[in-house]
Formats: sequence, structure tokens, C-alpha cells
Amino acid sequence: MTLKIRPATPADAAELADLINEIIEIGGTTAWQTKFTPESFAAHYIDGPDCLSCFVAETDRVNGFQALGRNKELPADWGDIGSFARTKPKMPGVGAALFAVTKVKARELGLVAINAQIRADNQPGLGFYSKMGFVDYGVKKDVPLKDGAIVDRILKRYDL
Repeated sequence: MTLKIRPATPADAAELADLINEIIEIGGTTAWQTKFTPESFAAHYIDGPDCLSCFVAETDRVNGFQALGRNKELPADWGDIGSFARTKPKMPGVGAALFAVTKVKARELGLVAINAQIRADNQPGLGFYSKMGFVDYGVKKDVPLKDGAIVDRILKRYDL
């Protein structure tokens, strides 16, 4: 099956919200703890004021998405990345294909770096970003989750 990468549109919001909500429900890999509505998803990832880009990976269905946004905690010439891939069935190569396009867009936007903030207990996420060339540059210590658990956030940077 051929994987196609394309920009997300507001028409994708419901399907992409379902995808991320499934990941939130499973738990353990995303910092998100509250599910998205199609409207809140679109505002956060597709067409809100802090959205820089959002790409979808699809075959006969959406297999994942990757978004760049602004983050007030970061320098203005940095983007903040979020990557999400369907868990069942898992399709190898989705994240790498998305990142290849996201890097091009980030350079077009004049960004100098991309930030990734990953839960310290998310080994697949940490491994993915390291494989893409991100390097550790900081840690946010002791971030509480809704259930009271405390989890560090690892900060990784990709220089463009």
C-alpha cells in the first residue's frame, strides 16, 4: 500500500480527533489527557492561530498526523511538534514519512529549530525522535498527570 502525505484540512478534524482520542484513551504515550472534539482538534492542530502546519499520512485510511505549532515557551523561530500514529494496525514508516515533509515546511517557514516534548515514560516516542535526529536539551521535572502520577518531560530539539 502506498503511503500518501498531504496537508490536513478542516474536513479531516473528526477522523484525526478519533485517532488522537484513541491514543489518549490507551494512555502512556501522550501528554494529552483530555479528549478532543473535531472543533477543538481543528483549532489546536489545523487552523488555529498557533498552527504552522499539519500533515496527514494515509493509505485507504488515515494512519497518522504530524503538526507544527507555536509555543509561547519557545523562541519565536522555533516550532513545536506533535506526532501521532494509529496504533492498530500499526504501519511502519508513518512518522518518518511525515517528518520528511514537516522539515521542508519548517524550513519554508523560516524556523531554525523544532522542539519535541515527550513524556519520559514514552520509550517509543523518545526512540522515534532520536531516530529522526532530535537531541536532548532539557527536562521538565515532575509534571503531574490527572491521576496524580508524576512524569518528567524530555525536551528534544532538531536544528534545521
